[in-house]
Amino acid sequence: MIGYVTVGTNDIDRATAFYDALFAEMGVGRLMEEGGAVGYGTGMDQPMVLVMRPYDGNAATVGNGMMVALQAGSPEAVARLHAKALELGATDEGAPGPRGEGFHAGYFRDLDGNKLNFVAYG
Repeated sequence: MIGYVTVGTNDIDRATAFYDALFAEMGVGRLMEEGGAVGYGTGMDQPMVLVMRPYDGNAATVGNGMMVALQAGSPEAVARLHAKALELGATDEGAPGPRGEGFHAGYFRDLDGNKLNFVAYG
C-alpha cells in the first residue's frame, strides 16, 4: 500500500550519512539520488524512504503525529536496529519491547527530530 515516505532534513549530508549507516544494518542501500533527494529501499517497485530537503525551499520541521515504521523482521532485529540508531546519534523515544500481542517496536528520533520506529509482527 505504501509507495514511499519522505523524511525532511536541513542537512542532507549529515542525514544521508546517518541513513546510509542505519539502513546498511538492514541490508538496504541507496536506490536513487535525484533533485536533492536520496531514496533507500530494496527495489524501485517496493516501498522506499526518501531523505530530502523540503520541495518548497522552507526549513524542514518535524510533523507532529507523523512517524515512519520500518519493518525489522524480528524482536531481536528491532532491538539491534534501535541500538544502532542511538549509536548513530538518534534519540530514544521508546525502548524496544512488546507493544501488544504479537507486536514489537522500538521508537527513535533521527538527527533532524523525525520520529521513526522499527517494528516486528508475530
